Amino acid sequence: MTSTTTSAARGGKDGTRGTDATRPASQTGLAGLRDRVRPLVARLYGADADRVTDELDALARRCVDERGVVHSAIPDAGTSVLITYADTLRRAGEAPLVTLRSTLDEVVGPFPSHVHLLPVHPSTSDDGFAPTDYGALDPSLGTWDDVRDLAGRRHLMLDLVVNHVSASSPWFEAWLARSPEADGLFVEEDPAFDTSATVRPRTSPLFHAFTRPDGSEVRVWTTFSADQVDLDLSSPSTLLRLTQVLLDFVGHGAQMIRLDAIGFLWKSSGTSSMSLPQTHAVVRLWRALLDVVAPGTQIVTETNVPMQENLSYLGSGDDEAHLVYQFPLPPLVLHAFVAGDTTVLSGWARGVAPPGPRATFLNFLASHDGIGLRGSEGLLSDAQRDLVVQHVLGNGGLASMRTLPDGSEAVYELNTTYLDALATREEAGDGVVVAAKGLAAHSVLLALSGVPAVYVHSLLGSANDPDAAAQSGVNRRISRATLDVETLVAELDHDVRRRAMLRGLQTMLSVRAEHLAFDPFTAHEVLDLGPRVFAVVRRAPGAGEEILCVTNVTPQTVEVAAPGRDLLTGQRSDVLTLGPYGYAWVLR
Repeated sequence: MTSTTTSAARGGKDGTRGTDATRPASQTGLAGLRDRVRPLVARLYGADADRVTDELDALARRCVDERGVVHSAIPDAGTSVLITYADTLRRAGEAPLVTLRSTLDEVVGPFPSHVHLLPVHPSTSDDGFAPTDYGALDPSLGTWDDVRDLAGRRHLMLDLVVNHVSASSPWFEAWLARSPEADGLFVEEDPAFDTSATVRPRTSPLFHAFTRPDGSEVRVWTTFSADQVDLDLSSPSTLLRLTQVLLDFVGHGAQMIRLDAIGFLWKSSGTSSMSLPQTHAVVRLWRALLDVVAPGTQIVTETNVPMQENLSYLGSGDDEAHLVYQFPLPPLVLHAFVAGDTTVLSGWARGVAPPGPRATFLNFLASHDGIGLRGSEGLLSDAQRDLVVQHVLGNGGLASMRTLPDGSEAVYELNTTYLDALATREEAGDGVVVAAKGLAAHSVLLALSGVPAVYVHSLLGSANDPDAAAQSGVNRRISRATLDVETLVAELDHDVRRRAMLRGLQTMLSVRAEHLAFDPFTAHEVLDLGPRVFAVVRRAPGAGEEILCVTNVTPQTVEVAAPGRDLLTGQRSDVLTLGPYGYAWVLR
């Protein structure tokens, strides 16, 4: 294996380039921050631009004065992300954050190199996505010291729920009480505001009524639920509050920051109120600040929208998000396995290329939300999408709906673990087959250009938890099971599905980390080896290394001419024989 990408050679923890890579901050610095920020602020707040720019500059300077410039590491071939709730893994009598840290160290190993903690604030609903206090950590999880301890052992991504807060939050309660300091924080319904084109991710009403302390009623914008009230970014004070939260995350050790549901951030009458130019300006503004106070810190935008709209958050490749979620990938990979045909997946992947030397994709198959379908729009036909939907529903999965502009409904996401989505109902009890499909699907994920992210329940081979969904009435909880660590460790000894997924992913992630060809900023080349096989070539920039990654998406055996050594097994051959759902990474 190539040794030039080891942790010692990089000078940083596994999964990073260290802190000596070129960064925009070295060219900008605090002295140039105002020049970069003011045009963005002027676009948002017009005549108030000077005052808001002064306050943003003060926030940045205070941040640097308190802890100096914080340097984060830029992703490399060894970078991979584990998506998890802080309390998915539990041990009696121990704070979940402590349990998570020890389980990652003792059971999972060094990869994934990064851990994405889903929202850690106190929350009243939606499993953390209705935060009441951005400054507090949910005491049931542990302490901020536990978060920083985890960040000291493994790179950390924190989740900024940027679009809304809980209806029980002090911010909203103060706004309802008409406190001057809360003025402008939320969006009150205005009869003159045209919402007819507003994009809806849910079937619930766009506005909900709330009672003020004086007994009067007010209707407030609620994109996701009655308990999640949207923040009003047209008010500079709201931007300043959220910017402080962003900078606080850096102080807690975050090297990646996920902007949840960022596309819904800005509202404008008569528009879709989705991914508006003002929203992009906010992301660019935060990028500018982080480039100065925390160079290398990665902004990750979460936008479950059609592909081109999603990619727009990368901006020029050097001025907006560092990574965007690759939303087409989960449904397209699932379709390839359900149909036994890689044609659509391969066709899409041919058009995917990193947009710049410091911007790329966060590739994933599964997450806490299940499998979003909006990313497949324009890629899968209605019939192909319906094939996937019916397959998942037939396996015991669930579907969440959204309302279209004409009032009809469409499937927004499929709620299921990815392994159960892949398997048929008949295969569900066969751990060998389910794990084979799961690992094959992840071999596609890990082969593509970008940074791979693996959901904790994929890594650990978990099955659907239909009881949790039924008892709570929350479809997404079908894939959000909590696991007792002692039980999990015992199951890893005898449960084929769990053991195979963990060991198989450990192997792929560790091999990937040792080869420059998997650098997340270099392009992949998609080959046509027939509809049963997905094939990409990865090449190391200037190093002469070339790796062919092939995956059989069918239950039939396939032969592929691929002379070389399979990095995953060590075997050499001229012709690969890929059994059902077989995969290989061949060093040529």
